Formats: sequence, structure tokens, C-alpha cells
Amino acid sequence: MNTFEPEVTKESPESEPSLSQPPDRQNSWRWVLIFMAIAIIGGTLWQIFKPDVSEPQAAVAQPTIPPRPISTTNLASGTATRNIQLLGQVESRQQANVRSQIDGLVESVLVEPGDRVTQGMTIAILDNADGEVALAQAKARLAQAQSNLARLEVGTRPEIIAQRQAVLSSARARERETQDNLRRSSDLVAQGAQSQRSLIEARSAVDDTRGNTLEAEASLQEAIAGPIREEIEAQRANVAAAEAAVNRAEIGLQRTQIQAIAEGVVQQRHVSAGDYVESADQIATLVASDSLDVFLEVPEELTSSIKPGLAVTLNTRALPQWQGRATITGIVPTTDTASRRQRIRVRLDNPPPGLLSGMAVVGNLQLQSDRPSFVISRDAITRREDRWLVYTLAENQAQEIEVEMIADMGDRVAIYNPQ
Repeated sequence: MNTFEPEVTKESPESEPSLSQPPDRQNSWRWVLIFMAIAIIGGTLWQIFKPDVSEPQAAVAQPTIPPRPISTTNLASGTATRNIQLLGQVESRQQANVRSQIDGLVESVLVEPGDRVTQGMTIAILDNADGEVALAQAKARLAQAQSNLARLEVGTRPEIIAQRQAVLSSARARERETQDNLRRSSDLVAQGAQSQRSLIEARSAVDDTRGNTLEAEASLQEAIAGPIREEIEAQRANVAAAEAAVNRAEIGLQRTQIQAIAEGVVQQRHVSAGDYVESADQIATLVASDSLDVFLEVPEELTSSIKPGLAVTLNTRALPQWQGRATITGIVPTTDTASRRQRIRVRLDNPPPGLLSGMAVVGNLQLQSDRPSFVISRDAITRREDRWLVYTLAENQAQEIEVEMIADMGDRVAIYNPQ
């Protein structure tokens, strides 16, 4: 009976080198695997048994903050006051343009810009030759008119009456002579010694002499009666007209010397010697340095709030140490079409030295708002982005409320909330 016996092959150390890898390399891989296993096991055990230190750290990072005391205030209604800054300039209250009142050639100019002049002071002279001639002629006509008036008022002198009586006597004698000639001529014509023409000439001579006699009689009667009242009044009117012409000529001569119409300082001179000027041409511009006003420009949205009598504080960069206080004295009832601003006038009763017309001025005006508001301390309001916030306290709970800033008054503000 055949039994099967397995064939046993004994391995010897000499048979190991027949494996696919060398012995040294197999040992190295074993050790790598062992170390990896140990590392994994150690990490797992550390995660399980590591100490819990999170609570102490949290206790250190978040210490207990003690409560802070707060203060509250009751809201009270008040009036908001806004500080409005207005720009303007100084202007002279009195400005005079000295003009020529007649036509003429400028002979000389006696002032320069910056000179101070008094009222009635001569500042320019025009050529006066034509004026002197016109005055002389007017005076001559006045003398003639006055002489005629005096003769009428005195009446006819005796010598004039005697002269006119002599003229009348001569006229009558001449008339009688022509009448005698007419009678002789008539006889001679009737006798045929003269022609009919001589008779006609004799009659014409009688008529002429008769007219001269009548004229001489009327002149004598006028001399005896004297001038009538109407003639005297008419001559007096002629004298008055002649006197007016003299006065006009004198005024024209005086106007060749152009005088200052008010006291002030010469701001600008418009002519020079040798210029020809006509009536109403400018000679110089005068300004009053001690009589000044300030004109401020108000935005149109504030015009309804501006009224005369409001106090204004004034200052200017030209005089850093000066601060003036005045009141609004006038409001110009128009606005500038370009800037849409209205001008207000502030009178300076005592302007400081050095303040000149044309200087820039800043005016500070306090305006009261007509809107209802609450006035609180500036510390009670906070700003977050573009919102103003206050906190109210109700049942020990703080509540945030948004409000509108009406006016900033420094350490206090005016707020509004429709609720």
C-alpha cells in the first residue's frame, strides 16, 4: 500500500539568500513600520489624556469689568440759536462825484488822489475868457435899462418941455407959411399965371406941415403929462431881465472855478490840464473816510429771518485786533441775480482808524430758529456715520433714538425728534 508522505524540505541558512530582497533591506523596513505604529499610538493617547487648560486661560483673558456710573438729564425745550457768518465789504456812506457845470478847457487841476478837501475848496479851474466877455456885455445892457427907467420915474425935465414947445411953434409957423403959399398959388392959377401943378404942390405942402404940427403938439402934451404907469412897469421888467443876465454871467464866470461840494478825500481824478470838458463831465470823485457803512450778503434762504435791529459782530483781516458791534440798519429789497444774495446795511458810527472803503469784512449774526427743539449738553449726543443719536432710559433699559441736529451752540446743541 502506497502511503503518501509529504516531502519535507529543510531550510537552512544557506537557502535564505534565494529570497527576492536582501536581508539588510528587510530589517530596515521593519523598523520604519514599528516606529510609525509607536508614533500613532502615542499621539492618540496624548489626545485622550492631555490636561484641560482652557478654563483657566479664559478666566485670565476675560476679567470681570466693574459697572460704570452714568448720569441722566431731563429733556427741556429751548430756543436754538445759529451762528451765521456773512461776508461783505466796507463802503463810504457819502461819495460825491464833482462835475463841471459849463463847457470849457481845463486850465489846471489843483488836487491829487488821496488829498483831503473841504467844502467849497477849488479843485480845478477852467479857462474864463468867454465868461468875462459875457459878463461885461450883460453889465452894459443893465446900465442902459436902468438909465431908461430912471428917466421915466423922474418925469420929463423942463428943458425938454421947452424944446418941444419950440418945435411946436416952428411947426405952426411952417404950416402958416404953406397956407399963404397955397392962397397965392390959387390966385395965380385963377389968373392963368401958374399951372395947375403948382396948386397941387402947394396943397401937399400944407398937408405935410399940418402933420408935423400935430406930431409936435402930441410930443409936447406927452412931455407935459409925463410917462404913464404901464411904461414904467415895462421898463422895470427890462431892468430885472438885464440884472438876471448879469447874475447868470457872474455864475458862469464863477463856475470856471470848480469847487468841492462836500468834505472828503479825493478817491480819483478824472481830468488833466488841457482837457476839454462839457457840462456834467466828471472832474473828481470824493469819499468820506469817517462816514462808513458795511454791506453784508445774506443767502436767500435766510432773508425771511433778517430784520433791522439785529446785532452783528464785525471783524476784518486788515485790522486783526478790531471787533466791532453794530446793528442792521437797512435791508436792500432786491437780490443779486448771479449770487441770489440780498444785501443788508450795517452803519458804523465810530469806524476804527485804518478801516477803508472797499475792505472785506466778516459779520457774525446770531439767529434764533423758529423750529421746536430740545437743548441738551453736547456730551449727551453721539454721532454714528451720518446719524445723530441720543440714549433714553426707560425701565432701567437704555434705548437708542435718532434725532436731528438743529443748531450747534458750542457746549450745547439743539435737537429735534418728531416723536
